[in-house]
Amino acid sequence: MRKLILIGVGALILLGGGYVLLSQNDSTTSKTAAVQKSVAQVPATSTAQPGKYLDFTPDIIAQTTGTKVLFFHAPWCPQCRELDADIKSKGVPDGVSIIKIDYDSHQKERQKYGITIQTSFVKVDDQGNLVEKYVAYDEPNLESVKRNLLD
Repeated sequence: MRKLILIGVGALILLGGGYVLLSQNDSTTSKTAAVQKSVAQVPATSTAQPGKYLDFTPDIIAQTTGTKVLFFHAPWCPQCRELDADIKSKGVPDGVSIIKIDYDSHQKERQKYGITIQTSFVKVDDQGNLVEKYVAYDEPNLESVKRNLLD
C-alpha cells in the first residue's frame, strides 16, 4: 500500500512539474508573439530623399541625388500642362528628381537625348547619360510615367 501511495505521489509531482513547465513555455511563447507583433507594427523608416520637381539648369544633374528624370515640357502643350499639374498635385516619388526642361529653348539637350516630341521623359545617370526614355503624350499623367519609367 505504501508503494502505491509513493507511486501516486511521484506521479502527481511529475504531472504537476510538467504542467508548470508547459504553462511557462506557453507564457514565453505568447510574450514572444506579442513582442514580434509590436515590432511588426512599427513603421519602417525611409532612407530615400523626398521627391523633387525642379527647373532645369546646366548643372542640375550633378547637383541632385537619386533617380534623375528630365521632363521635356512646352508651355503651349495641353498634355504637358496636364502632366505638370498632376506632378505638382501628386508629388514626385521619394528618391526621384523630375527636372522640367523647356522643349522649345533647349535644342542641344533635345538632340543629345533624341527628343522629337514634348511630353518626353528621359531617365539619366549621374553623368547625364541617357538610361531610358518614355513619351507620355497619349497618357499624360504621373502614374503612367511611374509605371513605364520608374518601376
